[in-house]
Amino acid sequence: MFSSTNPRYFLNLTFILLLTCCHLASAQPNVPNTKIDKKLTALLQEVIKGHEGDVGVYVRNLKTNKIVEINADTLFPTASMIKVPIQCGLFDKISRGELKYNAILTYKDSLHYDDGIVGSLKDGAKIPLSEVVMLMETVSDNTGSLWCQALAGGGKSINEWLDKNGFTATRVNSRTPGREANRTRYGWGQTSPREMAELIAMIRAGKAISPDASDRMYRNLTRQYWDGEGLSQLPPEIKTACKNGAVNRSRSEAVLVHAPHGEYVYCVITKNNKDESWTSNNAGYVLLRKVAKALWTYYEPKYNWTPPLNFEKWYQEAVE
Repeated sequence: MFSSTNPRYFLNLTFILLLTCCHLASAQPNVPNTKIDKKLTALLQEVIKGHEGDVGVYVRNLKTNKIVEINADTLFPTASMIKVPIQCGLFDKISRGELKYNAILTYKDSLHYDDGIVGSLKDGAKIPLSEVVMLMETVSDNTGSLWCQALAGGGKSINEWLDKNGFTATRVNSRTPGREANRTRYGWGQTSPREMAELIAMIRAGKAISPDASDRMYRNLTRQYWDGEGLSQLPPEIKTACKNGAVNRSRSEAVLVHAPHGEYVYCVITKNNKDESWTSNNAGYVLLRKVAKALWTYYEPKYNWTPPLNFEKWYQEAVE
């Protein structure tokens, strides 16, 4: 038994505090020797000023390690960005020999969630797992994504992989026992701008699961169908890896840009947005484009390119 005057009490208390500090220090992805880019921070603070909703931004120049942190560790809804960690959980299972990437799957009507590409398949249709993964990342197919989540062992297994790799804010909530309250608050998943950006950077660096798994996952992320927001502000010849997400009150995007003078990764997430419209001029979408343009201009000021006039008309919502 310890008393407040017993030296052992203080030794044990100190030990507990040290363990706690070590845990907190590892709570975010470990990126050593970063330095705040004050000029870029001020620029982005001006860009997001006036947005009617909560905004989080994280940026890291992978060449200089200079960063921007604006609510970078605040929790936000992932919306479809959760499909990046789902892919990681799936590839972890593949790497352990429990699944094969080229396995032929059989679609069942019981898997149906919405009428995307996978959800439109006939009961009994055959499709390779690799195509389901491609549809999850490229067109953000929801039925295919939930199928991949189940094949990965469910949200619990994916969350265990995230935790093991230092991502403590990012979690799958939907169809995950014990996370019902989080599901109500954040939806399918939750993350922070820092963690989502650094997860993509980890994949890019070949450090997610294995170099070969990372390579395949990264290639999947470079084929983005939904390119009307941040990607529309980048020259079409510039390679990017991207995943975005959108629900009524949240619009978000995480992008790794292969810029000529050095790659950079960033994530912008919003929540509690006043504008819930589903047009190309939604305030959240406009913000994503403004941030992307500001970053590109900041890092590549002499690159002679601007988006063509009337580019927005090609990114309208589908109509019947």
